[in-house]
Amino acid sequence: MTLLQRKRLLIKASPWILLVTLALLWELVCFAFSVPTYLFPAPTDIWASWLEYQGPIMKHATHTLFTTVAGFAIAVIFGVILGVLVGSSPLIYKAVYPLMVGFNSIPKVAFVPVLVVWFGIGTVPAILTAFLISFFPVVVNMATGLATMEPELQDVLRSLGASRLDILRKVALPRSMPYFFASLKVAITLAFVGSVISETVASNVGIGYLMISASSTMDMGLVFAGLVVIAIMGVVMYEMFAFVERRMTGWATRGSDPAF
Repeated sequence: MTLLQRKRLLIKASPWILLVTLALLWELVCFAFSVPTYLFPAPTDIWASWLEYQGPIMKHATHTLFTTVAGFAIAVIFGVILGVLVGSSPLIYKAVYPLMVGFNSIPKVAFVPVLVVWFGIGTVPAILTAFLISFFPVVVNMATGLATMEPELQDVLRSLGASRLDILRKVALPRSMPYFFASLKVAITLAFVGSVISETVASNVGIGYLMISASSTMDMGLVFAGLVVIAIMGVVMYEMFAFVERRMTGWATRGSDPAF
């Protein structure tokens, strides 16, 4: 095995090496200082809670995944549409962008009571909270990708007879794909935050509800098991979009070698 191959293998294995190291260190600290399980459970306690409650955990996790993906999908649709409008028009950019920044500055948990009044307790507030919290990154990245297109390139394309729609469809949108996929990877993790926040406040199902119920009985092993499940789902969704990104926008990183 060459030096380059060993470097690449080490890079691929590094997340697992770090994860195992942290888990062992976590277990050692809990054991050495006799930390009570109801305060800070060790990884073995979390694993035991998973084995005991894996049925309910999977049921609640499935619901959380559904609400997250639903809210995220709505955010992507509206985010792309608004991002294209904002990025392709200086007038719309100047008019809309300050409003979006102000809206994004409002803590989304403040919307949950309003959504409960409008739609009741349950799935709809969780979906809408996931949408509200993941909408902004998609808009900003799409608008940035379109707005940062070089003026010189646009002048050349116009001189060749390309219309504004041709430039947008054939050059600007493909060029903004790295920005778009970057926004997806950020937005999906935020969507999980939104759905779990809503579930902790206004739901009787989902990982957020499960964690609140478990914390009320001081079952911290189950609470941390819920946190781990959310983290795993977030990583899986993130890696899915990263895989699609590498397939569709490999041209943006051509010639780069992560081993160096």
